[in-house]
Amino acid sequence: MLYWSLKTLLSEPMRLAVSVLAVAVSFIFVIFFRAVFEGESDQMVAYIKKMNADAWVMQKGVSNMHMASSMLWDWKADKIAQLPEVKEVSTMLYLNCPVKVAGKNWFSYIIGISPEYSRAGPWSLVQGKAMPGSGEAVIPDVISKMTGVKIGDQITMIDRELKIVGLTRGTFSMASSLFFVSHQDLGDLLDASDQYSYIMVYAKPGVATNILVGRIKQDLEKINVLSGKEFIENDWKLAVHMGAKIIRMMTILGTMLATLIIAFTAYSLITRKKQELAIAKALGYKNSQLYLAVLFQNLLLSVVGLLLALVISFTLLAWLPTLIPQVNLSIRLHHFTSVAIIVFPVATLASLAAARTVAKLDPLSVFQS
Repeated sequence: MLYWSLKTLLSEPMRLAVSVLAVAVSFIFVIFFRAVFEGESDQMVAYIKKMNADAWVMQKGVSNMHMASSMLWDWKADKIAQLPEVKEVSTMLYLNCPVKVAGKNWFSYIIGISPEYSRAGPWSLVQGKAMPGSGEAVIPDVISKMTGVKIGDQITMIDRELKIVGLTRGTFSMASSLFFVSHQDLGDLLDASDQYSYIMVYAKPGVATNILVGRIKQDLEKINVLSGKEFIENDWKLAVHMGAKIIRMMTILGTMLATLIIAFTAYSLITRKKQELAIAKALGYKNSQLYLAVLFQNLLLSVVGLLLALVISFTLLAWLPTLIPQVNLSIRLHHFTSVAIIVFPVATLASLAAARTVAKLDPLSVFQS
């Protein structure tokens, strides 16, 4: 019966190709949304990762950066810098708010930096300068491409006009982008010229992160200290939590779509091959064997559809950011693994309607005119 299943599928190559393509599209639907979700989640922690600090110091009660607010007196950075375990510190002010560019508001992470702590600034410059002075801003190159603004144009941060002096790469996100301004400008807006939001601490060679964190906690009060790894994990978990429901819904919708497509293909195939199946039952084939034949067909459709989805995904999703730079995509092996795990349940569910039709077949019907 397995041979019959394969032969039957191959006997209608056009119908088979359309069915496989439709199944592949439904799987691509799932893979695409997961890639976008993880790409955006990666971008949410891009700044923290690029700073590569051994420890992050923030206001007591704060444990992440995304959608958070933290303020520390500037003297605390000086005190941390004097600790024997510390090689270097870097600081910045931080605010999340809309920035008006070319008449449109972009929800953004505003990073206020100063020349003495330039390490907190952009890590990849496309054009212009990386360190903004008073009245200046460095913005993502993607926003420049999308809006048409260029170096020398003005943007508005709250009620302050700033001149664009630099364009950065890798700082754009659909949810929030990174804008760099001077510590002085952001400090004036927040009335926090003598404060920092976060202090990045870099340990001397040979100093373990847990020793560094413990020493900072011991010497300063009313702060929270996390290792770089913990800080990244906290922001990542928040991003996952915010998008988990959407991704779960998209996965369910894609799975349902694949199930319906495979079920329809199997059912229409069984309907057209009723006489052949009735002959098989008359020759002594059991229902269980016929069920396995139907399941084999559906599993084959699912597997081939998944393989096609992999090829298209690697090609399309790798090329798409070039065409649409505002979309952050992250393609990972576990995307395909999770979809592959779905394949067998999908094939089984899709087989139920067709299997029920097979079970109802009367072997004597083949002899009826």
